[in-house]
Amino acid sequence: QVFTFNSVEIRAEPSAKVKNGDPMSIICHADISKSANFHLQHNITIFKDGKLVYMIVSDEEVARYEVPIARSADTGEYECTVKADGKTKSSKSLHVWVTGMTKPILTAEKREVLEGEVVKLRCELPEEVPPLHFLFRKTKTNSTPKEKLVFEAYRNFSTVEFSVEEGDNILYFDCFGRRFVKYINSELESSEPSNRTLVTVKEPFIKPSLIIKSTSNITEGDRIEFECSTVVARMRDIEIILQKNKTILNSVRDEKLLKYSAVATLEDSGEYLCKVEQGRASKTTKLNVVVAELFPKPILSASLSKLDENKELTLSCSISGFRKANFSILRRNSNGDILLKNSRNLTMRVNVNDTGSYICKAEVKGIVKESKPVRISVYAPVSKPTLSVVSGLPEVVLGKPLQLICRLMMGTPPITFTFYKGNEVKKVVINDTYATFLDENIRQNDKRGYKCEARNNHSSGVKTSNILNITVIVPIRNASLGSIPYGDVEDGSGTAFLCSVKEGSWPIHFKIFKKSDHDTLLYEKTESTDRIVWHKETMSRQDTGTYYCMVSNRAKVNVKSHPITINVILASWQKGVIAAFVLILIVGAITL
Repeated sequence: QVFTFNSVEIRAEPSAKVKNGDPMSIICHADISKSANFHLQHNITIFKDGKLVYMIVSDEEVARYEVPIARSADTGEYECTVKADGKTKSSKSLHVWVTGMTKPILTAEKREVLEGEVVKLRCELPEEVPPLHFLFRKTKTNSTPKEKLVFEAYRNFSTVEFSVEEGDNILYFDCFGRRFVKYINSELESSEPSNRTLVTVKEPFIKPSLIIKSTSNITEGDRIEFECSTVVARMRDIEIILQKNKTILNSVRDEKLLKYSAVATLEDSGEYLCKVEQGRASKTTKLNVVVAELFPKPILSASLSKLDENKELTLSCSISGFRKANFSILRRNSNGDILLKNSRNLTMRVNVNDTGSYICKAEVKGIVKESKPVRISVYAPVSKPTLSVVSGLPEVVLGKPLQLICRLMMGTPPITFTFYKGNEVKKVVINDTYATFLDENIRQNDKRGYKCEARNNHSSGVKTSNILNITVIVPIRNASLGSIPYGDVEDGSGTAFLCSVKEGSWPIHFKIFKKSDHDTLLYEKTESTDRIVWHKETMSRQDTGTYYCMVSNRAKVNVKSHPITINVILASWQKGVIAAFVLILIVGAITL
């Protein structure tokens, strides 16, 4: 009893593409060759997407998996396996696509709602398998539908809420189902629309009415009275709000009438809004109000805006084309305006502390208006300025900048400072109590003196400092050291050292050193001259060595000369003694 599998095949009837709701069969057929006609039992299993959906043990070589109503969940990869007497053979996979989806069912929690409430909807796709997408639509007459998309990963239904807005009356709702089909270029396949559900909307209250009870022509000082009212179906939680420019003026709760009154001013012109709210429902009414001007703003004038201290100042307040008003004159202050006089006019003798801003106010029929501020500046005269060098001493090193400062003890700012070099204006500065000037063009023989002037808006005019003369210090240049005699010096004789400079301001400080491990200072002196001579009376053999001089002045720069070498040699008489001694030694040797 020998057999072998020739092939195992799988197919779908009527085809591999089936319309949703139609019957479908998955057929598995095994082609087997036998050595004789003997009985062979077959174990046939059918899988969808790797999961067992049908199994049968039969003598037949064919098995049918019947699906009476095909749904989108039946879409997938099918494969069958046949086992017989220890041998196994599987078919190739077959893709079956069930096109279309079942029609969704839409239900609404309420068929009649109030404005401000919500409509709760439930959309179900029976016999469909998640994951699924649900699209809900809200439609009202002559408007574009509003949509909400919900994804459900684990169930075949979804719920959603739509708010009912002002103006909604008759609403229609429906929904669609969608699923992701990877076999058609990863697109979403949609169902047909659900049943259309009608929901009617009732108003919880009517649009509010906003009126002004006072005269239609409103002028500043008139009392303006607003009334905002509505008709409500249910009084509970009703709220009426009156606003202007988003500012709430008044509000009432659990009432259907709001009243608000105020004395009208120009600032009360504009758009007013009455809003009625209950739950989520809201309705508004707008009203534009124009308030006519009763009188223009007052004007404050001053006899002078800039004046000297102890002078007389007169302030006057007036209204163009209007005289009957209550006037007051005030001075501005950070802690609150200071009342000076309840009058149209004010005359006073001023001092520096009266500098500031002044206003006037006018009051008619309870309406108070304020003028633009007027700035009054009172000036004390400047004192005589003092000019000095910032570093202290009235001197500067040639090549270095000179910084001057001009100071005042008294004077009301702003103050204008003017710096002069000779009669030439070098710099003009506006500051409070001092100013500085940096002169970077210092010359050796510049004899011009410096001065500064100060002035402000006081009538006394300009004050001038004393002339400041500056000493220009020329740094030391080219120090040199010489000696007489030069080079070789006899032991016991004297030597004169001459240290000089080519250029440098007096006094000059001279130092003469002998070089050693630690240079030894031999001589120093300060002189108002460009050279010094130092006499060393007696030279000895220990004085042989190298010498140099170091020179400095108030420029505080040390200048070192080139070194010179002194060699102390034997004196002439010392050489004679040695020669005589040697001669005696020679004569004695010859005699012997």
